[in-house]
Amino acid sequence: MMFDGVDLTEAELTGAWFHGASLKGAVLKRATMFGCDLRDADLRDADLTSADLRGACLRGANMSGANLAGCDLREGRIAMQGSGSGWRILKHERRPGELDYAVLEGANLAGAQLSGAHALAADFTDANLSGACLTGAKLVNAVLDGADLSGADLFGSDLSGASLRQAVLVGVNMDDANFDKADLTDVLKAPPPIIYVDDVPIQELLREHERFCESDGAEGSVMKVSRVDFRALRQLRGRRMTGLVAPRSVFFGMNLTGAELQGADLTGADLRSTILKGADLRGAKLAGAQLTKADLRDARLGPLMIAEGRFIRTDLTRAVLRGADLRGAHAQKARFLEADLDGARLQDADLRDAELEG
Repeated sequence: MMFDGVDLTEAELTGAWFHGASLKGAVLKRATMFGCDLRDADLRDADLTSADLRGACLRGANMSGANLAGCDLREGRIAMQGSGSGWRILKHERRPGELDYAVLEGANLAGAQLSGAHALAADFTDANLSGACLTGAKLVNAVLDGADLSGADLFGSDLSGASLRQAVLVGVNMDDANFDKADLTDVLKAPPPIIYVDDVPIQELLREHERFCESDGAEGSVMKVSRVDFRALRQLRGRRMTGLVAPRSVFFGMNLTGAELQGADLTGADLRSTILKGADLRGAKLAGAQLTKADLRDARLGPLMIAEGRFIRTDLTRAVLRGADLRGAHAQKARFLEADLDGARLQDADLRDAELEG
């Protein structure tokens, strides 16, 4: 069954059979899909905002990049009245409400209701689960690498054997949750209110760096740090950080709109979900940087001129740009060797003479 791109906004689809159907890019906003059979369905990039999916069977479904914000995925059952036989429960071949082996890579599940959901070995890589209700959810062996679980409720959930590498766990309720044998490598929790580097507050270091930039090096000093969490500064919109040295530092979700970062060393930095719209990153070192879902619209990623006929390329070698927005970016001569651009938006980006694989 092919339903690619179909608009079924607010449709009544209770108990519908979509087993193995293709619904790529379909619009199902606020649709009632109670008890639907969506096993192995292709729902990539579908819009299921606020859809009622209670009791739906999504075993093996592919929902990569889908928008499921505010949807209800709790377990549910449908009772049907038979002729002379009273009421009976409509059942699928497997447990209703299950997400076992489903692929939700990069999906938006912000505020979704997943309490009691069964998601054995489901793939939530880079998914947005902020504010989601996952109380009592069965997430055994699930993959939540890079997932944003900010403010999520994991009370009583089972995440045994799950992988949460670089997941964001800020403000998460983890009471009675089971993390037995779970991989929690490099998870992000809330930063302390003040970050110190050699007993100096990070705010003071940045002020000195800006003095250095504004005085052309006559005053202040270059900020050189490593693995520092900049989130304590809340936002860096329009700040002057030319030549900043901050490899493997954390900027997750921060606002850096219009920031001046020419020649900055951000090798391996965590810039996921950052707003870098219009930022000046000419000549920046971003090799291995994590830029998943970053907003780089109109960002300057071209070469930094250092003398007549001499320039430094912006280096994005092995950078992760999954789902990043590069529309209108100026990336002439930028280096994207071995970069992960899966799902990146490149419309109207200037990629003249850029080093791209393939």
